[in-house]
Amino acid sequence: MSRLKKQERQKQLQEKLNITPFLTDEDLATHFGVSVPTIRLDRLELGIPELRERIRVMATGQSHEMAEHVSYEVVGELIDVTEGHQALSMLRTTADMEDQFGYVEPQYLYAQANSLAKVVMGTTVCSAEVGNIKYKNPVGSGTNLVAKAEIVRRRGNKFFIWVIIRDKIKEVFRAKFIMESVENRV
Repeated sequence: MSRLKKQERQKQLQEKLNITPFLTDEDLATHFGVSVPTIRLDRLELGIPELRERIRVMATGQSHEMAEHVSYEVVGELIDVTEGHQALSMLRTTADMEDQFGYVEPQYLYAQANSLAKVVMGTTVCSAEVGNIKYKNPVGSGTNLVAKAEIVRRRGNKFFIWVIIRDKIKEVFRAKFIMESVENRV
């Protein structure tokens, strides 16, 4: 890959961090084929904070809308939610989640995806009518998994929700749910 000009690299850097804000400087340096100090200078010029600050801002930048969701049981940490549209959560995997082979058991990823789907719907009382899941890559402990749930369609009380869980850039789990809100049922 030929080297990008500085302006083009900075533009792509900004776009990349808008899509995947949890990338480290090392990851970005590898992606763009430049040194870590070059990435740090680019971030400085663009006014983009370092990884810890980006995570802190996202975690503490909770609006009053986020405060309403504190009562939801979310597997992982709820980072951002736009009810009726999309939600974002992060799960730090631990050694007690591992199976006998050293990989995180898939039920933890399913639980993260399912709980986030409920939050994006804006309800805790719902039933998953259809769930199509794919466990794409094994995950070890000590990994930060970022899940993004998005409502792609709605028909009456039925929500069509896609959830993608990533380990940095790599997709490790995908779920497509058809969930129905049952709050108004008798």
